[in-house]
Amino acid sequence: MTPTLHTERLVLAPYIPGDEEGFVALFQDARVSQWMGDGIASAAEDRALFGRIFTKVYAQDLFDVWAVRRDGLLVGHAEIKPTDAVGGHEIIYALAPTAWGSGLGTELAEAIVAHAFGTLGLTKVYATVAAPNAASLALLSGIGFEHVRDIEEDDGSATRVLVRRPA
Repeated sequence: MTPTLHTERLVLAPYIPGDEEGFVALFQDARVSQWMGDGIASAAEDRALFGRIFTKVYAQDLFDVWAVRRDGLLVGHAEIKPTDAVGGHEIIYALAPTAWGSGLGTELAEAIVAHAFGTLGLTKVYATVAAPNAASLALLSGIGFEHVRDIEEDDGSATRVLVRRPA
C-alpha cells in the first residue's frame, strides 16, 4: 500500500479518482511529457494510464505511485518502481511548470529517495533521464546521483542512467 509522505511544502499521497483531470492535464503539458516515458501521449492514453494506477498498480500493490500536492493542489506525480532497464528501482517524478524553479523538484526527489532507503530498505536507487534534460540532470547530481552509463534509444537519442547509494 502506497504510504503518504510529507516534506516541508509537499504531500505525496495515493491518487484518488477525482485526480484524473489534474493527472491528464499534467501529462498533456508538452513541457512535462516531453521528458516522461515515450513523450507526449493522447489524452485518452493518459486517462487509460490513470485508470491502470487503480486497477493494476494499487490493486496488485506493485509499487508506490503518488499524487504530489502543494497547499492541497495537485502539482506533480511521483513513483518508485522496479525496472528491467536499470536492474533495480527507479525514481520517477514530474512537476507542473508552475512549480518549477522553487526547489520543489529537489524536495520531491529527496522524499522519494528517503522512502527508498528508509521504508523500502533499498541499497541503491536509479534514475533515467533524457540526456538533453539539463534541469533534471543538475537536480539529481545536486542530491548525490552519479552517472553510470547511457542507454542508446531506438531513435538515436541517449538516456542517462544515474545511481545514488545511501550516504
